[in-house]
Amino acid sequence: MSEMKRCVFIDAEAEFEFVPRTRDVRGMDAVPFDVRGAELGHKRGQCTLEALIDKYEVRDPALVAMARIIRAADLPDLEQAPAIAAGVQAIFDGIRDGCQTDEERLEKGAVVCDALYLFCWRHKAAVADV
Repeated sequence: MSEMKRCVFIDAEAEFEFVPRTRDVRGMDAVPFDVRGAELGHKRGQCTLEALIDKYEVRDPALVAMARIIRAADLPDLEQAPAIAAGVQAIFDGIRDGCQTDEERLEKGAVVCDALYLFCWRHKAAVADV
């Protein structure tokens, strides 16, 4: 088996700026995502991660499988969700509800995303049909 590198997903140098929900993101000198009015967000039945994968033409099968799990957790009413999606959603709900700041949510969520990516990478056959 080839060695897996730590997943940086889209951009290893990306910086996150958290803005109020009421802010108009269209004029920002940044790439806004997952907020109202942003190009990269929930659209056409996709979750934000899928939109990022499509825009930046990422062709990593483990990341694509991970995105399908995230979509099923994030948008469960769109299609029948695999069993793993409920657990992923529970973990992210716990992070959201248990953290006080967006920065803390980002830090803990990154650990979960790295673990989910590793699972998808190691269990390619199991997640191929997710």
